[in-house]
Amino acid sequence: MKATKFLKTAEVEKKWILIDAEDAVVGRLATFVAMRLRGKHRPDYTPHIDCGDNVIIINADKVKFTGKKRDDKVYYRHTGHPGGLKETTAGKILDGRFPDRVMRKAIQRMLPKESPLARQQLSNLRVYAGSEHPHEAQSPEVIDFKAMSSKNVKVK
Repeated sequence: MKATKFLKTAEVEKKWILIDAEDAVVGRLATFVAMRLRGKHRPDYTPHIDCGDNVIIINADKVKFTGKKRDDKVYYRHTGHPGGLKETTAGKILDGRFPDRVMRKAIQRMLPKESPLARQQLSNLRVYAGSEHPHEAQSPEVIDFKAMSSKNVKVK
């Protein structure tokens, strides 16, 4: 019998990919990016090694929600004081100062929970609200996420 081949950290070759999130559906884009960050698209995927790609998302302020999620989806946070539960809607975050946090939170919640590996994989994600990014030197490969399926884009 053959032994299972596991990657070692030094053997991992990471690629840089660029995704334009304009008019993309949040959940569908988040699942695609989470799979790329974890490395599950690779044939030599190793669960305990960070073998995913570096992902750059631009135009994160122009993502779309399906249905009434923009107004009905609620994000909670706690201040740490008694009775300090705060809530805000997805629409307020997208219209606010840091619209990239909607995409970052959606991807973060699809990674393994609260582990050093999840934090390392999330550090390979760069989300920008506008169309400019400072990673031209890495020459990222552009992936046309919207052309993969007609359901990936919200029209209107």
